[in-house]
Amino acid sequence: MTDFFISLGMDAGWAFFVATLAGILLIALPLMLAVAMVIYVDRKVWAAINLRRGPNVVGPFGLLQSFADGLKVFLQETIIPSASNKGIFILAPIITFTVALLAWAVIPFDAGVVLADINVGLLYILAISSLSVYGVTMAGWASNSKYPFFSAMRAAAQMISYEVSIGFILVCVVLYAGTFNLTGIVEAQRGHGLGIVNGYWFNILLFPMWVMFFISALAETQRVPFDLTEAESELVAGYQTEYSSMAFALFWLGEYANILLMCALNTLLFFGGWLPPVDWAPLYWVPGFIWFLLKTFFFFFMFSWVMATVPRYRYDQLMRLGWKVFLPLSLLFVFLISGWLMLTRYGGAA
Repeated sequence: MTDFFISLGMDAGWAFFVATLAGILLIALPLMLAVAMVIYVDRKVWAAINLRRGPNVVGPFGLLQSFADGLKVFLQETIIPSASNKGIFILAPIITFTVALLAWAVIPFDAGVVLADINVGLLYILAISSLSVYGVTMAGWASNSKYPFFSAMRAAAQMISYEVSIGFILVCVVLYAGTFNLTGIVEAQRGHGLGIVNGYWFNILLFPMWVMFFISALAETQRVPFDLTEAESELVAGYQTEYSSMAFALFWLGEYANILLMCALNTLLFFGGWLPPVDWAPLYWVPGFIWFLLKTFFFFFMFSWVMATVPRYRYDQLMRLGWKVFLPLSLLFVFLISGWLMLTRYGGAA
């Protein structure tokens, strides 16, 4: 894109700046539109599973419901509790929303269609996703209210617990792919399963890692059955209790942007990204980004399906699953995959 702006007669420095800004807008604006639509889809899936109609009044088939909700919160008054720490209270939703967008900088939507194709893309995502806990913790503490504070403590413990196992799961993927670059990881999955299937999910050693990653992604994004931070029967609305208007909306936008990010990571790390499911020439006629969007939407449907059908865990069950089940299992598979690759790929060389 930089070359295009240079061809228009721009200075190289300005061309790079405008190209980067255009790339950011091309990701951020469609992402915000996608968030609005997946909230609608989320509600429709819940309604269908519970034999209800869901949003159906605003716009054709209720498609404009999310935009009506957005307009409503935009027009509401922002109320800041008198006893809160006002600076941190306002900063918390901004951090949550900003961090949710930052991770998308390294997500490849197709071959070469990525804002920053860095060699350590996976490490970047792991680092950025770790920062999301700060927004939640700041919101809970700054509200100066017991329920948001309890929620913030739960969120911090929950995110840290499942990031540990996610880290080891990503190590397993990196061992097979031989790179931290997300484009490289997708290309390494081409024909991986019996020379036909594009994706690591077909691998008997990596399929359990995908199952653990999917469940950990639910916990990382505080979705049912791991939504202990927003358990309305215990904590009203959790860390969002004292928020209103656009501050509240920023938390929702950040939450759904994170959910879409986790769906995209499931697609990129285990299901071949923009590659078709099967390495068959006619399937490559479909543009890569269409395959990427279809797979990401499929995983979002699975997120919604789980939310509508699975009951909430108790907090001790949540912690037990993270520390006593996923952590030892992910460590075991790091050992097994390392040993298998040493025997098969590297010929047992020391």
